[in-house]
Amino acid sequence: MVSEQPLSPAAIALNRFGLGATPDAASAAALADPHGWLIAQFDHFDVTPPAWAALADARALLSAYQEQQRALRQARAAAPAPAPVPVATTPLPAGPVIAATVPMAGKPARTPEQKQARRDLGEDIHALYRQGVQARAQSALETQAPFVERLVHFWSNHFCVSVDNLPVTALAASFERDAIRPHVLGRFEDMLLAVERHPAMLLYLNQNQSIGPNSPAALRARAKGGADRQRGLNENLAREIMELHTLGVRSGYSQADVTEFARALTGWTVGGINDDAPGDFAFHPQQHEPGTRTIVGKTYAQTGVDQARAVLVDLAHAPATASHVATKLARHFAGDVPPQALVDRLADAFARSRGDLPTLYRALVASPEPWEPRPLKAKTPWEWTISSLRALGVGDIGTLQVATITQQLGQPVWKPGSPAGWDDTAASWIAPDALMRRVEFAQRLAGPRAAQIDARQRAPQVLPGGLSAATAEQIAHAESPASALALMLVSPDFLRR
Repeated sequence: MVSEQPLSPAAIALNRFGLGATPDAASAAALADPHGWLIAQFDHFDVTPPAWAALADARALLSAYQEQQRALRQARAAAPAPAPVPVATTPLPAGPVIAATVPMAGKPARTPEQKQARRDLGEDIHALYRQGVQARAQSALETQAPFVERLVHFWSNHFCVSVDNLPVTALAASFERDAIRPHVLGRFEDMLLAVERHPAMLLYLNQNQSIGPNSPAALRARAKGGADRQRGLNENLAREIMELHTLGVRSGYSQADVTEFARALTGWTVGGINDDAPGDFAFHPQQHEPGTRTIVGKTYAQTGVDQARAVLVDLAHAPATASHVATKLARHFAGDVPPQALVDRLADAFARSRGDLPTLYRALVASPEPWEPRPLKAKTPWEWTISSLRALGVGDIGTLQVATITQQLGQPVWKPGSPAGWDDTAASWIAPDALMRRVEFAQRLAGPRAAQIDARQRAPQVLPGGLSAATAEQIAHAESPASALALMLVSPDFLRR
C-alpha cells in the first residue's frame, strides 16, 4: 500500500529530488518554494566539504601496492629454475595436497615479511575505503544542497567502478571526489574526460593492460620472443564508454567501432613508480597503436593521447548520448518506465546546451512528470539509509559504520559488481528479505533515539503532505516510542519517493 493522498510539491522536492527531509529549518525553504529551493542549491553546493577533504592520499597507497607487486615480480624473476621433477613410481597424493606442498615453478612463496606487508597494506586500503564511505554519508547528512548531492550519486552510479580488487578499492572514493563532484554542475564532456582518465576507471576496466598490437612496445616484445599474456588489445574501456557511459546499447555503433576505439585508447594507463606521477593518469606513447582510426563514421587522424580524447569529445555530444543520459535521468526522477515526453525534453535540453548539466537539471525541475503527486520510485538501500538518518536528525555520522550497514542491506557502496552500476528499478530492491533487513536496521536506529523523538510529531515533519492516514494511525497506536519510530522509517510512505 502507498499513500492514498496526493503528495505535496514540498514532499516531492525533499524526498524525490532531495535526500529526504530533516526536522530542522534546512527543509523549511522547500515548503515555501519547492522549485526555487531546488534550483537555488546550485549556488550552495560544496564540492569538497571537510569530510571529503580529509581523505588520505589514495595514490600513495596505490604506489605502495605497485611497489609490492614489482618486488614480488623481481623475486620471482630472480628465483632459480626448479629442479626436474622425477617420474613418480608411486601414486601421487590428491590434488589439494600437491597444491599445499609443491611450490609453483618459478613462483617462490612470499616471505613472512612480504605477507605481513601485504596484509598491512590491505588493511590500510580497506580503512581508506571505509573512510570514503563515511565521507560520502557525512556529506549527504550535512549538505545544504541535497538535490545536487543526489545528482552526484546518480552520476557516480552512471560512471561506476566496483571495488572488486585492492587497487580500485584504494581509489573508489577519490573517483567520486575528484572525477564526479567537481563536474556535477559543469559540462558532461568535462565529466566524461575526468572519469575516463581517472586511475580507478582505468584499472577497473583493465585499460592499463591494453597495448596496441603494432605499437613500439608490442613490436619489441615480439622481437624478443616475449609471450606476455597481458600484451594485447583490451576492449573493456572502449566498450563500456560506448555502451554505458555515452551512446547506449543498440545506438548504431558496431563491434568494429569498439575495436577501433580501443586502439585509439591504447597508451592511456596509470603511472607506475617510475613515472612522473605514480598512481595518476599517464600516457605511454610506446604502447599506443599508430595510425588513423574510423569510429562511428568519422575519421580521427590525431596522434597520441589526443586521438582518444577527440573521440570522447564527439561521443559526449552525440545525439544518442543525449537520449541515453536523458532516459536514465528521467528513470531516476519520474519512474521506472520513464515518460517518453520527458526523455525527449531532457535530450533536447542536453543537445541544445551541448551537455551543460545545470541546463539539463533545470529542464528536469521545470517538467511536470517528476512532480507527479504519487510515489514513483522505491528507495534503494543507500537512499533509505541516508533518508532515515536525516529524518532522525543525525547530523554527524559518528561511529555508525555506513559501509557495513549498506553491505548488510544489499547495496555496498561503490561495489555494484558490474560496469552497468546498480539497477534503478523497484524490482531490485523490494524483495521481502531485503525489506526485513530494513526493518531490523530501523529498530536498531530507533531504539536509542526514541526517548528524544516523538514519531507522531516527527512523521509529518519529514513527510510533509506525504503522510497517509494509515501510517499516522499505525504510528499513533504503536506499542512503544521505539516501535513508533521504526514504523515511520519502514512505512510505505517512507520507503518510496
